[in-house]
Amino acid sequence: MHRRRRRARQRVGGRRSVAGRGGHPDLEHHQHGHPAVRSTAVAFPNIALIKYWGKRDEALIIPQTSSLSLTLAVYPTTTTVTLAAEAEQHQVLQDGAPMPQAASVKVARFLDHIGQLAGSARAARVETSNAGPTGAGLASSASGFAALAAAAAAAYGLDLSARDLSRLARRGSGSASRSIFGGFAVWNAGTDDLSSYAEPVNDAHVDAAMVLGIVNAGEKPISSRDAMRRTVETSPYNAPWVETNPTELALMRDALRRGDFTEVGEITERNALRMHAAMLGAVPPVRYLTAGSMALIDAVADLRRGGLEAYATMDAGPNVKTLCRSADAPAVRAALAAAAPGTEFVIAESGPGVAVSGPDDRAAVPGIPGATR
Repeated sequence: MHRRRRRARQRVGGRRSVAGRGGHPDLEHHQHGHPAVRSTAVAFPNIALIKYWGKRDEALIIPQTSSLSLTLAVYPTTTTVTLAAEAEQHQVLQDGAPMPQAASVKVARFLDHIGQLAGSARAARVETSNAGPTGAGLASSASGFAALAAAAAAAYGLDLSARDLSRLARRGSGSASRSIFGGFAVWNAGTDDLSSYAEPVNDAHVDAAMVLGIVNAGEKPISSRDAMRRTVETSPYNAPWVETNPTELALMRDALRRGDFTEVGEITERNALRMHAAMLGAVPPVRYLTAGSMALIDAVADLRRGGLEAYATMDAGPNVKTLCRSADAPAVRAALAAAAPGTEFVIAESGPGVAVSGPDDRAAVPGIPGATR
């Protein structure tokens, strides 16, 4: 766990690592600070153990269910937002090149929303880069919009609690709300904009890591947004999936509190499989898992039968993440690599929450932990 990275009172802005503060006033009612000319943020992906799949409100990105995740110290997104003095339109660059049109429009709308909250009509230049695969079910949108929300809020001078920053990040990508925090985090579904926010799980006593199996680093064939909508609208298994969530989440919270890794792992694996079952019931079916995915899931089960405790979880993509104790991660990686030659495996330890800096505060952005390959 990364409790040392959490703070009791932190805000978006120079030399502050955002981790967690109470309170949930409406964002429009916050006092605005002096906007920075430029701000940089680094955020990390998170993988849900209790999954988020499906929205009750697509405009506000209010989910059907609450979810719980682990932020990982791998594949960070680094985003710099500079307020333009004269530009009339936002400019969005990804790895130094213009971002594809559809993604750029989404970012521009998100920036417009932040500008409205700040009472500013200034356009922004966004420069972003992601260290991992994009659109492959490895939570690049979570780290991406968490970094963008933090950097843009600081640049526009918004003074937000970590809770409100998670609400803001949610408006870009639901899972981004959880990447505001390090370690384990829970996204409370809520019923409206004010009540749908993420917060850290401060009473977890499980030292967990993940071994990421990169079955395919390419973009998935159907976006999470479209796949969620199809599942919600057409799958007969969506309603049971939603109905079981409160019980599953309560069991997970209790297992984390008791430090029961076995129960945490069992809940994690069955929750992922049930989510994919709901997708398979959609019309037409949503099938992200491939033969390579299923082979890895079987290999993880074989590890358990052999006495090495590990549990599979999968998101909107073919890649399989294996939850294990941190001390077991090297052995799990070695065993999976032997079972699936040619597949890349990356060890990801529990990671930190988002961190921001201004132009004269570069040291506030944390070092990028390297993945163990």
